[in-house]
Amino acid sequence: MKRYYTALTIAGSDSCGGAGIQADIKTMSALGVYASSAISAITVQNTTGVFGIQKVEPEIVSGQIEAVMDDIHPQAIKIGMVNDGETIHAIAETLKKYLTAAPDKQQASAPTRSFQLIIDPVMVSTSGCRLMQEDALEIFIQELLPLASLLTPNIPEAEILAGRKIQNVDDIRKAAASIIQLGCNNVLIKGGHFEGTEKMDYLFENKQHQEANKQEHTGDIRETAIYKGATVNTCNTHGTGCTLSSAITSYLARGYNMEEAISSAKAYLSDAIEAGKDVKIGEGHGPVNHFHAPQKLYILTDEPIISDKTEK
Repeated sequence: MKRYYTALTIAGSDSCGGAGIQADIKTMSALGVYASSAISAITVQNTTGVFGIQKVEPEIVSGQIEAVMDDIHPQAIKIGMVNDGETIHAIAETLKKYLTAAPDKQQASAPTRSFQLIIDPVMVSTSGCRLMQEDALEIFIQELLPLASLLTPNIPEAEILAGRKIQNVDDIRKAAASIIQLGCNNVLIKGGHFEGTEKMDYLFENKQHQEANKQEHTGDIRETAIYKGATVNTCNTHGTGCTLSSAITSYLARGYNMEEAISSAKAYLSDAIEAGKDVKIGEGHGPVNHFHAPQKLYILTDEPIISDKTEK
């Protein structure tokens, strides 16, 4: 029996559909990956702002994750908005059960349950609403961040995680070293908050982990790649962070390596912004066009897919 490439998004719901779990599902679907979901919170929002957040009980969040993991076996998982410490703890404890789990010996035909974990540390909305409670940050850093294959903070989020201001590229490198030391294997710091017509994102990896295949996180980093992107003159930027992280998740699910997944995801997002730049949805920051070039659902193969140069 054939299977699709699959991914799981754990994130908050956006009632206007441009960000959050709605943007994740649209992105994954557009990139040919079967999307499953676990809703971590329900937001009241539109293109002008966030007006309320309703917590989903932690056991319900865990239950959603377990239901997907035990049945669909996603190749990659993306975590977006996680609002409170209890939910963060529940997600971390649930995922730990699957991180190193091998197929049951009595079910040798079952697929492996190893997966890539991408965390987009959503903390504050574009309109200034706090999406992660202040007292949840320490739990996030201690319990969830060390599980990440890749962390994708923007400049303000990286400043919070690293505990230092970022004003230039050297500051980005220092912040990346601090974040890597917290436990994640790779960090992509997005430079979109810097002024200028060309935006740069910086990928760093835990050098010791990658070279020695060890679990120590010493802060010894290697700058793996720099991704350039032109600024598009539009206010339709709602959900761009969610879209990028879920696009990276999709390409990783399809077998791309980290650098290729990020490069392809950046290209997809740039095209989505360009395709939706002149379309009016709402009175504030509208969404990108996730379906500017939709792809069919891809069938899982025995070998990783080699990235198609036409997708970059």
